[in-house]
Amino acid sequence: MGKSLGIISLKGGVGKTSVTCALGAAIADFDKRVLLVDGNFSTPHLGLHFNIIEPKVTLHEVLGREANINEAINRVDNLDVIPSSVYPSEKINPFQLRDRIKFIKKSYDIVLIDSSPALGEETLSVMLASDGIIIVTTPDFPTLSTTLKAVKIAKQRGTPIVGLIMNKVYNRRFEIPLKQIEEFAEIPVLAVIPYDINNLKALSKFTPSTSFKPKSEGTKEYR
Repeated sequence: MGKSLGIISLKGGVGKTSVTCALGAAIADFDKRVLLVDGNFSTPHLGLHFNIIEPKVTLHEVLGREANINEAINRVDNLDVIPSSVYPSEKINPFQLRDRIKFIKKSYDIVLIDSSPALGEETLSVMLASDGIIIVTTPDFPTLSTTLKAVKIAKQRGTPIVGLIMNKVYNRRFEIPLKQIEEFAEIPVLAVIPYDINNLKALSKFTPSTSFKPKSEGTKEYR
């Protein structure tokens, strides 16, 4: 049975979906079976990161019981992706996600679930569907405040927190130090991903940053 990890952030713009893609590709490089799932049902972007523009079947159809979850899987290089619908035609119950993920986890080593960048049913459903969560943050006070809120909610829900990923780090004095973030959140920082213009170039090529620049500092951190 594989392990499901929710990638969480309650604030947009931190690069959560890019982190999901890069981390998934890095894990797959270790010959692991990896599935990425778009749990952001309102504003999904995961498929777009892999140039999956008009998928025949999305997670919306699966949750709406119109399709089997295996029909929604898209093979991209060395990992699998289940996109959600950018323009959904049906209303879904996000909390059915846990049952659908449970059904397919046995086929993978790791399932990464990208969440909505806001507190609501979608984010809570990802937490419930996950064996643990990773919280993506940037080293500034507005984002840190939402990070602390995400930590509090996860603890209330009983979802184990694996740790934090600090993304878009400039390594400048105006940023909150790593040690201080760990003290505030009482959660370890797993990786510090530096800001890199190549991450935007990778996005333009529909490629995870870890695959686009395999020798970069960011890729080393993910691995």
